[in-house]
Amino acid sequence: MKLEVITPEKKMFEGEAEAVRFPGTDGAFQVLKGHAPIISSLTEGKIKVDLANDDKDFDEFSGSFESDASNSRVIRLSIKGGVMEMRNDKIVVLAD
Repeated sequence: MKLEVITPEKKMFEGEAEAVRFPGTDGAFQVLKGHAPIISSLTEGKIKVDLANDDKDFDEFSGSFESDASNSRVIRLSIKGGVMEMRNDKIVVLAD
């Protein structure tokens, strides 16, 4: 599924993901490919992204995320809040 994380200043990330875990205002939750359409508000925390492959071909986004030391296919993006929408295997996050 495609993931885009956008802030008012820049696009933090765009790429393919297998799973994405969010810091929801009612608690953390995860979405996978084929998930039903959903819109949710987000709180301060980290978005955990399980990348679809090992290709980290997004150098333009370096500094916007941190890699997981134990798994090369996992990255985390820090946000201060926002909203996410998933529809037709595409996730758009508007983050602070």
